[in-house]
Amino acid sequence: MQLFWHRDDLRRTDNVGLTAAAAEGEVVQPLCVSDAVRDGERGRRASAMHHRGVAALVASYRDDDVGVICATGDPAEVIGATIDAHGVSAVHCNRVDTPVGRRRTAAVVTACAARGVECVVHVDHVLVDPATLAPRYPSYSAFRRDWQTETPADPKPAPPPERLGEIDEGAAPAAPPVAVELPSAGEGPAREQLEAFITAALAAYADRRDDLAGAVTAEVGPVSELSPYIARGMLGPRTVYAAAGPPEDSGARKFRDELCWREFYQHLLFHNPQLASVDYRTDQAPIDWREDPAAVAAWTAGMTGYPLVDAGMRQLTARGYIHNRPRQVAASFLCKHLLIDWRVGAAHFADLLIDHDLASNAGNWQWIGSTGTDTVRCRIFDPVAQARKYDPTAAFIRRWVPELRSVSADAIIAWPTLDAGDRAAAAPAYADPIVDRDAAYDRAQQVITAAVDSTTGA
Repeated sequence: MQLFWHRDDLRRTDNVGLTAAAAEGEVVQPLCVSDAVRDGERGRRASAMHHRGVAALVASYRDDDVGVICATGDPAEVIGATIDAHGVSAVHCNRVDTPVGRRRTAAVVTACAARGVECVVHVDHVLVDPATLAPRYPSYSAFRRDWQTETPADPKPAPPPERLGEIDEGAAPAAPPVAVELPSAGEGPAREQLEAFITAALAAYADRRDDLAGAVTAEVGPVSELSPYIARGMLGPRTVYAAAGPPEDSGARKFRDELCWREFYQHLLFHNPQLASVDYRTDQAPIDWREDPAAVAAWTAGMTGYPLVDAGMRQLTARGYIHNRPRQVAASFLCKHLLIDWRVGAAHFADLLIDHDLASNAGNWQWIGSTGTDTVRCRIFDPVAQARKYDPTAAFIRRWVPELRSVSADAIIAWPTLDAGDRAAAAPAYADPIVDRDAAYDRAQQVITAAVDSTTGA
């Protein structure tokens, strides 16, 4: 009997490790281990989504009369005990490149070796293994050129039930309670979301992905909202890539480009294991970040007086998800207008996002914070200009900032620049801007540029 350890791959279809194990000839025994340390790395809400996904996976196995072992504890100890109890001949799993994931993989490999059992670690979470590419690229564009020369494998069907599961024991632990409604979990709902997006929104994706009004009014929004399923491994990347269709279509081409961004950040994490805690760039001085607990509290509460920032932060709190455009604007506001360390924002997002992915979260925050891979060395998103361009009717802002629903779109967008008396008359319950727009912009430029132009950090 072989053992397959499910990790961040909560699916049976398009699962590289599971498919490879099933091809070896011996029956494959699925195993799910609830790991509190790994849950902490995922974040509270992402961990809850993960546990929902485990429960759905276990139910799908058992519905097909496939046995699955459910256990709680240190994976190396659980797998070692399982080998001892059941005479396992080989262990298979898919690689996880996070710091905790790496330590867990190494410990399991050691536990297997101590028992004379091979542990085979497969690459499943990316289309192109970062180990096969150069270890460092000067920009996303350079990475993309190399990445595009590789041909992703086709998604493989699920192994037949008769190849799986002789032992059925344990129950999937209940998901920890979180103050947000989680989407339906499992491979079935993930595929339904993928199909809905491909059918209703992919063709216009290149033109509408930043349409914030559409994100409020459309039955199927302009973005895919597949990230919770991809991050938790309920959808395989090969399945998503193949579903996008021919790259000659502008929507498919742009969507695949977004998948490439995900691959870029996975590549960064693979070659830089401390990406979530250490500045990526070493050719500049550390940025002189400020400490301002009151400003951070206003940002997390969605009460900065910058409507698009606040709308995004309130969406994050209420849904555990934030649309990409306000996600960038809110992050930039924290790092640039408030000059708060990107790690503060990354930790908050990790805690609240149901789609939290350590590589994407850390990579994006470092990009925004001018410590990562952005080739524009001091990029600052102007929240007023961003609102005017991407939410001109203020539909998205009004959805998430109800204090402004009776205020005109022009006044909402210009809110940080309005006279204090006009703001008080228009929406007395809403916040005044916590920083001056122009002064904060100038301060950010001065501080970030000073660090970027210095080489003392090299």
